[in-house]
Amino acid sequence: MKNISIAPLGDHALCVTFGNAISVDLSNTIRSYSQVIADARLTGVGEVVPTYCTMMICYDPLQIGYGTLSEKIRALLKQPLPSAEIDLTRRVHIPVCYGGKFGPDLSFVAQHTGLTEEEVISRHAGRDYPIFMLGFLPGFPYLGDLDSALNTPRLSSPRIRIAPGSVGIGGEQTGIYPIASPGGWRLIGRTPIKLFDPKRTPATPYVAGNRIRFDPISELEYNAIFEQGSDYQLWIEDGV
Repeated sequence: MKNISIAPLGDHALCVTFGNAISVDLSNTIRSYSQVIADARLTGVGEVVPTYCTMMICYDPLQIGYGTLSEKIRALLKQPLPSAEIDLTRRVHIPVCYGGKFGPDLSFVAQHTGLTEEEVISRHAGRDYPIFMLGFLPGFPYLGDLDSALNTPRLSSPRIRIAPGSVGIGGEQTGIYPIASPGGWRLIGRTPIKLFDPKRTPATPYVAGNRIRFDPISELEYNAIFEQGSDYQLWIEDGV
């Protein structure tokens, strides 16, 4: 593959840069080659982590040197691009109660965008979102393809604590806070689902490359799902 660069990240990792734009096509490319490198089982290589525009490869320098590993990576990247579309056939439905105490910034987003609150909800819940990467927090999905009409700037001063399950908009992105955390995204709703549980296998119901669909629910439905806890069966579609 052309126009890539490889650089060290300390003495236990390297970074492969594929571009400088956020897009579904670039995400597919990076995720595909991440799988190629993982499947190659190179000596000394541990975790392979795809991100928006780069890939981090962790390795043991006592087993393989940076120069040797870089050469092997470049050789693998010359292979024909495999397909990553199989990942995108899984759609994970996330129930969300929009507005009110669960989405304190919904009115601001509506005012900023010139839409009604109902239109914001309809647009936000009206499409599938590919998961470009997980990061910032365990299980935090960075989601692509937010309706450009919903683009809203982050808070000028981040909140000290955001409740688990909060759904927010930050600039041109949308995502979900799986655990309590500080944060500066505009909160428009919340899911009653516990999205990250280290005692569960897998710890999250989705991975990078899946799609997320937000399903609007009422506060009554939110409370009912919350009461079910781990007994609630998340709606997951495969092959769609």
